[in-house]
Amino acid sequence: MLKRMFVAPDPGRARLRFAARAVLGIGLAVVVCGLAGHSLTGAVTGGLAALLALFTVADPTVRGQAVTTALLPVVGVPVLAAAAELHDHPVARDLTFLAVVGAGVHARRWGPRGHSLGVFAFMTFFVAQFLHAAPGQLPELYAAVLLSVLSAAVVRFGVWCYERRLPPAVVPAPPAGTGLARVTTRQAVQATAGAGFALVVGQLVSGQRWYWAVGATWWIFVNTASRGETLVRGFRRVLGTVIGICLGFLIAVPVHGAPLPTAVLVAVAVFGIFYTAAVSYTWMMLWVTLLAESLYGLLGVLSPGLLALRLVETGVGALGAALAVLFVLPVTTHATTDAWIQRALRCVHACTAEAAARLAGSATADPAPRVAELEQLLGRVRLSVAPLVHPLNPMPARKARARRVLALLDDCAREIRGLVAVAADPEASHDARLAAACWRVEAAVEALTEGRAGSPHHPAEPPAEPALAHLHGLERALAELAEPLRTPSGSRLVGA
Repeated sequence: MLKRMFVAPDPGRARLRFAARAVLGIGLAVVVCGLAGHSLTGAVTGGLAALLALFTVADPTVRGQAVTTALLPVVGVPVLAAAAELHDHPVARDLTFLAVVGAGVHARRWGPRGHSLGVFAFMTFFVAQFLHAAPGQLPELYAAVLLSVLSAAVVRFGVWCYERRLPPAVVPAPPAGTGLARVTTRQAVQATAGAGFALVVGQLVSGQRWYWAVGATWWIFVNTASRGETLVRGFRRVLGTVIGICLGFLIAVPVHGAPLPTAVLVAVAVFGIFYTAAVSYTWMMLWVTLLAESLYGLLGVLSPGLLALRLVETGVGALGAALAVLFVLPVTTHATTDAWIQRALRCVHACTAEAAARLAGSATADPAPRVAELEQLLGRVRLSVAPLVHPLNPMPARKARARRVLALLDDCAREIRGLVAVAADPEASHDARLAAACWRVEAAVEALTEGRAGSPHHPAEPPAEPALAHLHGLERALAELAEPLRTPSGSRLVGA
């Protein structure tokens, strides 16, 4: 995990800028709340609102991000009001919380914007429980949320909008067999059931900190689409929490809420959350735990007993998520993996066709967007296959097959990138053999995705021409993929 965190590629320093901007935006939000005369509760609310505004908004365009950011208070303020007004009515509060869980997950069917608004709604209710918000505090909390979201927007879209110089992010739609509406409906039911279990058991464990269990269940369901993905994410959440609690004993407890050291620790934790989120969920949870410990220190309630309780509640939430995905409308790992691998293979063919057309002299052919889509799809494949290659997977043969598939898909992506680089050279010329090679790539992809019988084409020695050499490497990788994808087993990897 240390290696993944510190040596993971960061093209264009995107993660570094993402994390540094978060520290700047959240810091500005807290300062603005302080200048407005808000209490510690208001400042914490504002800082968390700014964190969510900078972390969860992920529309593909800057304009879309701005619109979603502007909509965050629209969903957050009513939820905050409900959470505070129902604070002394436990049954109504719990039922409303579960309704927010279900609605927040179901909102993902509307894409990145629905996901962001759903997360913000849930976390607003969660923060109200975290701070024990009462109706009399609502005016201050409303102002803190509005000022902080505005501060985050000023930093993100005004001071440091590095996305304006980048092409729009590619967000691949789910495959037809696992359509977004279908998956989100299932997950909404699963998350509500899991959160209900976590809420009941969490309250039996602690009548004061039960919401940690519900929060754990909620975040385990984020960015997962199958039973296996959810189970692996739950394991990583618990592991990250354990490591974060150990660090808390060494760092947060001795600091004991002292303002300056705590401010530094909060800044480091925020940076860590944003910098590691795309690399390791375990590491992200380590920093989230350290941030929570720092905030509890500021509130004057941090203690070893509280840290132990945090771990127990996280375990309850992970168990709730596991039971939900195992027994409530389960979506199997293999069904999801099959669909994403097939999408990636079809994208390989589309990339090849666009690059070949570019080499043939087409002025409209542009393989770059297809390459970006392929990278996104391979990311989804890795996420989906993660349960099969996890160290705790007890089936070594299936684990080896899954690793082989990932390695060969990476080979395909590398050859595609090389082919596109050659096609971008204005002096590169079309070779008549390109058409035949592209046809063979298309046939290989169709054989893999449609389950055609017969042996795939194994190319001869690679030619010297760069474009043909990359196509040769692509053909070889696709031919070698046939064996792990078609090997019969008790459970499919893809197309078997």
